[in-house]
Amino acid sequence: MKFNCQREALLNAINITSKAVSGRTTLPILECILIKADENGLKLTANDMELAIESAAIEAEIEEIGLIALDARFFSDIIRKVNGDIIYISTDERNTAVISCGKSEFKISGQNGEDFPSIPEVEKNTKFVVGQNDLRNLIRQTIFSISIDESKPILTGELLEIADNMISTVSVDGYRISYKQAELIQSVGNKRAIVPGKSLGEISKILSADDEEKAVLYFTDNHVMIDINGNIVVSRLIQGEFIKYQQSFTNDYKTSAKINKNEMLNCLERASLISRDSRKIPVKLDISGKNIIITSNAETSTAYEEVFTEIDGDKLTIAFNPKYLIDALKAIDDEEIYMLFNTPLSPCVFKPLEGESYKYLILPLRL
Repeated sequence: MKFNCQREALLNAINITSKAVSGRTTLPILECILIKADENGLKLTANDMELAIESAAIEAEIEEIGLIALDARFFSDIIRKVNGDIIYISTDERNTAVISCGKSEFKISGQNGEDFPSIPEVEKNTKFVVGQNDLRNLIRQTIFSISIDESKPILTGELLEIADNMISTVSVDGYRISYKQAELIQSVGNKRAIVPGKSLGEISKILSADDEEKAVLYFTDNHVMIDINGNIVVSRLIQGEFIKYQQSFTNDYKTSAKINKNEMLNCLERASLISRDSRKIPVKLDISGKNIIITSNAETSTAYEEVFTEIDGDKLTIAFNPKYLIDALKAIDDEEIYMLFNTPLSPCVFKPLEGESYKYLILPLRL
């Protein structure tokens, strides 16, 4: 194999594909990036057997076709550190790669590219199109409440649900539920799939914040494939039935508070300072009249905050893990939202002032 290409283009492809390089594996080849030059152009691929990423074709002058697998970290460090605009790479039959740029030259041992695991095939019969920024926000605004409990694998992923030209993501960790919805650009039919949280976290880093950019999704029973500007991302799906989260939400609440999100967030962050050394210290919310009084009490310190707001309904005193409230508020972009309550032992729900494009449910702590 022999080719040359722009260093910046190669580095961009490395940055994208390296998100699927395995960090913990007994198979050394999974720690590699596959470099392949053929009649379809120059492409890079990484695959940790849960998430696989193939880069869009890199513009290159290809003199000889071929493929090789190089250690991802070593390869990335070389391309990142060398000075020059053009990278020259050649390989021999012993899987030795020569990398040249400017006055620098490296000879490194690689592995046979033929041994690199192939990306699972996903037929492109039915596609769903969504804005990249919408998909990015769908992930960003729900991923924080995915469970880390490996004994409940279903909850380590997010439900990706498509119906009625809408796409939603849902995460549940046993203490809270996060729900976010957006409109699809193109949709054919309905779909439900559970995508690993790790995969979604890496996918979100590739997605653009440009509202004009699109992502195309394809599904099989076992995989989801996402085309992001020609970069192909394939993730395995988690098999099983997702929790019936809908029944946890209700339309009837005894108390509602219209709050300024940033004011509430800042108050909660300050009140939670005294619990840095102990996550078990709750924040207590006293809701009545025209304010919410937030208090937190540790052995040697206390915190008091007051949020002025519009309250409708019954008085209420309720306690929460402050982190759960803070996580949800940080995910919300709106300036004003509703906090909805029923009883001191019933969940609190965050919702927008209009519609239901997002919902966050948080279980209280017993006082």
